[in-house]
Amino acid sequence: MKARKKTAKSHPLFTIGYEQAKPAAVLNELKQAKIGYLHLQKLGTPAEGRAAARTGDTDALWRIYDKHIKKPDAQEELGELVALIKSGKRIALLCYCRDPMTCHRSRIVANVKKRTRVNVDDLVPPLF
Repeated sequence: MKARKKTAKSHPLFTIGYEQAKPAAVLNELKQAKIGYLHLQKLGTPAEGRAAARTGDTDALWRIYDKHIKKPDAQEELGELVALIKSGKRIALLCYCRDPMTCHRSRIVANVKKRTRVNVDDLVPPLF
């Protein structure tokens, strides 16, 4: 009889963008998912990254953000985020961008996945 491998528990992780959504719709999505809010500023996109995003230069955005997330302050907050996820807290990454794949949230998720198993659920609030 073979021994079963113990698999690491997968934790939930939500993302949400509020672009073109009413604030009440965003809050409703968060409430339905039973998620609180915590601001982790150092995981945000730096000004030059936001400027690149506004002009549609996603290559520059990714270069800037990938460099940013390696900084000690961002790594510290990433560690805090991972610890909260592992503790069983229901966490949502919130940003302006509606599409999670063109948002820095996707880069945060990729970094989280390097540290722990997560099931990602991208919440999409209704448009105006």
